[in-house]
Amino acid sequence: MVGEGRKARAVIVGGSIAGISSAHALILAGWDVLLIEKTTSPPTGSPTGAGLGLNPLSQHIIQNWISQPLFLPNNTLPLAIDQNQVTDSEKKVNWTLTRDESFNFTAAHWADLHGLLYNALPPQVFLWGHLFLSFHVANEKGSVIIKAKVLKTGEIIEIVGDMLVAADGCLSSIRQKYLPHFKLRYSGYCAWRGVLDFSKIENSETIIGIKKAYPELGKCLYFDLASGTHSVLYELQNKKLNWIWYVNQPEPEVKGTSVTMKVTSDMIQKMHQLAEKVWIPELASVMKETKDPFLNFIYDSDPLEKIFWDNVVLVGDAAHPTTPHCIRSTNMSILDAEVLGKCLEKWGVEKVESALEEYQFIRLPVTSKQVLHARRLGRMKQGLVIHDRDPFDPKSARQEDCQDLQLRNMPFFNDVPLSFASITSSSSI
Repeated sequence: MVGEGRKARAVIVGGSIAGISSAHALILAGWDVLLIEKTTSPPTGSPTGAGLGLNPLSQHIIQNWISQPLFLPNNTLPLAIDQNQVTDSEKKVNWTLTRDESFNFTAAHWADLHGLLYNALPPQVFLWGHLFLSFHVANEKGSVIIKAKVLKTGEIIEIVGDMLVAADGCLSSIRQKYLPHFKLRYSGYCAWRGVLDFSKIENSETIIGIKKAYPELGKCLYFDLASGTHSVLYELQNKKLNWIWYVNQPEPEVKGTSVTMKVTSDMIQKMHQLAEKVWIPELASVMKETKDPFLNFIYDSDPLEKIFWDNVVLVGDAAHPTTPHCIRSTNMSILDAEVLGKCLEKWGVEKVESALEEYQFIRLPVTSKQVLHARRLGRMKQGLVIHDRDPFDPKSARQEDCQDLQLRNMPFFNDVPLSFASITSSSSI
């Protein structure tokens, strides 16, 4: 129990966007926060991670967390248009299938967003270089005792908190303790991902060509669909192009605790050769020019029935592993954090379980539908079997089928409940 004169303490495991967002939301709710992260230091200006899209509600929430109102406008580019187009791999031409000109997202680089959120936190919040080992709930659910290893010294330390927030990703070890038989579901495809920095090659044939072929880069989210595959292309701030290419293949052997993979030069060369066969030359050239592309294995899971136990709660990918086709993972993490903070603020430190019950009641129906919709859209774009429709062929698709490609079909696209009251009268921004 929390004694008089002492703030409740939340221990967060995982320092990516879900964890760092939770830290902001819980501090605003009046909690002390300690965040355990195994990497030894914050990311710098290096091209860590890849691009992401922020919806209007996430942008609004972030602006409430930070004291730099111009940071998002100055460090993101608009994604005002959601455009799906088909590529004829033989003729090397493409044409538009659907176009939504009121998309209203923004594009950010992962490292830029993380840096913004990190720099807006008090310096004592993060414990860098601490590897989470285990936890147990003690004192009749009154506290959680966490063990972590200090990587620099090898010392094992114990941290006591009033709540444990699992922001440890889709392979969450905290979730595994409560759901020992849980397994991720492989989607049937992997993704090549890369970010091309073109700041020093603006006048190259590659950049001139891609801007001619995709004239609305800088404000458009482009999806290219070919037979049994699709790709994503959009521009990031500071002259970067973010691309993703989804390739159907059997499930790979995942080693360690990551769903990304460093690749060999032979693998990259084969990817380049295949890109030349599938995509128009301008897009294939961007892929070829990109340094250090990597492979991302695409998993999700059937929606969970619970996302908290006692005073342990899941947020982000730990709560709802999802495929990336609806640009939801980051946005769901930010909304998880915001709703969790509001519930804890509402119920107070003496009623943590009631707060977590409300958090679960608000978020589970939303994230469950969004995960399943993203799964369906991914399978559609990859030409895979969907139980209630024929496989999608972009070259012969009817107009009504093409409308299903638009991202605004996502459940709760605009009206996302942020509180118990808004379940019946949804809050949108």
